Amino acid sequence: MPTGTNIRTYFNGAWHDGDIAVMNAADHGMWLGSNVFDGARYAHGLTPDLDRHCARVNASAAALMVTPTVTTEEMVAIIHEGLKAYPADAAVYIRPMYWAIDGGMSAIVPKEGGATGFAISLEEIPMAAPETTTTLSRTRFRRPTLENAVVNAKAACLYPNNARMLAEARDRGFGNALVADAMGNVAETATANVFAVKDGEVFTPVPNGTFLAGITRARHIENLRADGTAVHETVMTFEDFHDADEVFLSGNMMKVTPVSAFEDTHYQIGPVTRRVRDMYWDWAASA
Repeated sequence: MPTGTNIRTYFNGAWHDGDIAVMNAADHGMWLGSNVFDGARYAHGLTPDLDRHCARVNASAAALMVTPTVTTEEMVAIIHEGLKAYPADAAVYIRPMYWAIDGGMSAIVPKEGGATGFAISLEEIPMAAPETTTTLSRTRFRRPTLENAVVNAKAACLYPNNARMLAEARDRGFGNALVADAMGNVAETATANVFAVKDGEVFTPVPNGTFLAGITRARHIENLRADGTAVHETVMTFEDFHDADEVFLSGNMMKVTPVSAFEDTHYQIGPVTRRVRDMYWDWAASA
């Protein structure tokens, strides 16, 4: 079932109105999970870091041994063509996707040089209002490591584990889950990267190969440092988040989501969180 409305799909070299079928039952990606995707945004008439998202979906495909077939530049041009059908004030989620069609080596490994499926889905999904917050709980599920999952890719096969985290948090009455890595340190949330603010300085878990250090995350760090704010990428514990003055999430879908509570610790939407959001859209408008 689609998440958004007013869907357009790019497949087999053309744009189509609606959520059309793109896979066959015997495609490798259909039954063996060789699917990768990325997510970008069109909002306020802007497509921030679209080239980086398109480049990353190609890198994700390669990590799953799926052959990417569309260059970053070609993908960006295709997406801009598809967005012409939307009004300038629309908020659109942009999702380029690859999957392997052919299998080799007893079918489990994608066939080297085999056919690759490619599609782009555009869906209208509103941006959240600035005062929209979420809450966090802990979860017994953890982020995997490269030795037991393809954590170096934005791969669909990773998301059932994230779904377990999110479902557990929501069963407890929270909006999202703050997730540990294999060592028990904080990695991210079930759906986004995470930042904490303490005494005006910003802290975020150091990338350690268990989670994707997001494109929007990197943009926030760059903007904050350019603005004179100290940002520390470091090992973080759950206690660090209980001790924080502000906590916010960073992801492509909503860019900045303030956190109002982590378990029984409560926060206000603070000045750093508001500044991060303002700087992001200021940067996007000037890029």
